[in-house]
Amino acid sequence: MSGLLLRGLIAGLFLQLVFLQPGFAAIEVHKFDNPTHEKQYKTLIQELRCLVCQNENLASSNADLAKDLRQKIYDMTMRGKDSKFIINYMVARYGDFILYRPPFKSITILLWTGPLLILLLSLWIAFRIIRSRSDSESAISSEQRLQVRSLLEQQDSL
Repeated sequence: MSGLLLRGLIAGLFLQLVFLQPGFAAIEVHKFDNPTHEKQYKTLIQELRCLVCQNENLASSNADLAKDLRQKIYDMTMRGKDSKFIINYMVARYGDFILYRPPFKSITILLWTGPLLILLLSLWIAFRIIRSRSDSESAISSEQRLQVRSLLEQQDSL
């Protein structure tokens, strides 16, 4: 009985460590001179992508790189740099991938047209498969037609 109790305690401790671990994460606190800087900072960290997580913005990522980028954006904001300058700096350093809405240019054309091309290709393939199935199902050989006619004639004669 004590072995079962010990296993339960260990499992409970493990679950607490797993689910409470995010609570131990450091919380970043930034002080702003004015609300304009704060709004600019919050907008930028929402619009820029975490390069490590790739599906999260800088605001919601806990990756070390995201923390560094948030600090860099804070520093630049506090030095009076405007959003366009900060975005250009980040793009020059990390490429268009850091933007959630990358610009339409020759390098990103596949990124913008890719989903449409995949959809069109999928529809074309589905159409071809459906068409080939309906053609093969409806097509009967001349022998089969003769057999059907003879069966129908036999049935009519009865």
